[in-house]
Amino acid sequence: MITTIDHSVKEHIQKALEVARRSNEAVIVSHISEVDAMDPLHFFNYGENLFLGERFYWSGPSTFTVVGLGNELVIETSDQTTNRFRLIENEWKRLNKQVLHSGSVSVGTGPLLFGGFSFDPIKSKSQLWNDFSEAKFFLPTIMLTNTKERSYLTVNKLIHPFDQLEDCIEHFTSYEINNLNFSHIRDCEKFNEFKLTELHKEEWLNAIVKAKEQIHAKQIDKVVLAREVHLLFNEKVDTYSVIDSLQKNQPTSYIFAFENGIQSFIGATPERLVKKENHKVFSTCLAGSIKRGISVEEDKLLGHQLLTDDKNLLEHDIVVKMIKKALEDCCYDVVTPDKPKLMKTKNIQHLYTPVEGFAREDHSLLSMVERLHPTPALGGYPKHAAIEKIRELEPMHRGWYAGPIGWLDAYDNGEFGVAIRSGLIEGNKVALFAGCGIVGESVPELEYVETQIKLKPMMTALGGIKA
Repeated sequence: MITTIDHSVKEHIQKALEVARRSNEAVIVSHISEVDAMDPLHFFNYGENLFLGERFYWSGPSTFTVVGLGNELVIETSDQTTNRFRLIENEWKRLNKQVLHSGSVSVGTGPLLFGGFSFDPIKSKSQLWNDFSEAKFFLPTIMLTNTKERSYLTVNKLIHPFDQLEDCIEHFTSYEINNLNFSHIRDCEKFNEFKLTELHKEEWLNAIVKAKEQIHAKQIDKVVLAREVHLLFNEKVDTYSVIDSLQKNQPTSYIFAFENGIQSFIGATPERLVKKENHKVFSTCLAGSIKRGISVEEDKLLGHQLLTDDKNLLEHDIVVKMIKKALEDCCYDVVTPDKPKLMKTKNIQHLYTPVEGFAREDHSLLSMVERLHPTPALGGYPKHAAIEKIRELEPMHRGWYAGPIGWLDAYDNGEFGVAIRSGLIEGNKVALFAGCGIVGESVPELEYVETQIKLKPMMTALGGIKA
């Protein structure tokens, strides 16, 4: 239940305490206030002392950014749970949410969960991902939401039946915007030396050969195979600098960071999985890629080559058909353009087709995430057969790589991206991941070159190579 009460914070908290004591259940209270515009990365940096290991960052190409500090509430699922989407959704719906605000509010304010899901909860974990649940979301203690025109500060508190009124009031007043002390922002422009280790390269190339044999034998139409590289830097990686670099160099991508204790999962994905705003639904088909050109003429030539390449068009068409079909099952008035366009990022250009529709009443955002994940762009086609092939052939455990990551609010608005172009950071160690869609015409050596291109955005952001 969501209740909007236009009273003082003290009266509002008192009523929330009464509800908590009467029901013997915790209640989420959110206080939203409009604030002067501030740099979201400065806000993220402010939380380093108090909330290190409990921060998230999300920004999209549409001038929307949300940054959360502190784990006021954590919702996660046990290992190898196949109904994890419904468990997260049911727990979020169960919680009583009360919202206090003055003036207008925006989508992405108030009670909001940020988190993600692993790619495959069935495959046994590697040590690298041991501390990541198969699904984990948290409600931040304080949160900044920047839209194109306005900025909002949300302070959340999970109020328990035996909490004291004075302590609850102090929680909200201590995080008023005037009490936040923003420290000096450090310089981010530097080059970091590192040692690169490629894991299981030959095994990965051989997996492509095996996958092609199975495609020619009509066992599957397409499978995506990913590989992993490890970087060892000579000093601790500064996550602030990584996000800052991604923000500057990947403006057309979704920038995300999820801190999980001493580990940070960070990336700049060009691929939206699904966005829901009220009843309007948006998804993105992104498959088929080629490098950027050095000159304008070369870039146009490469783009034309991609738009007319049979292998890439086939790979893209598989993705479009699957995503459109998945949304037609839970939306009405689903539309897609007849032909793909080009989406250009700094290092790579993709075939791109948007899909739009309107959600049916009985379909939630997380139900759409479950239906869409993994798309053929990250899994293959048919879906379940491709996932089985990935378990069989891929010489790594994906963890949260290529899984859904994003946010949802109390009104079932939200957005999830596909966690590609990403890396897992721990101290001075970083694991990076990249994959390619394999079809019958794939050439293993060319697929390897494609992964090198896809690794470049994170390598640049880490300061390991020049932009």
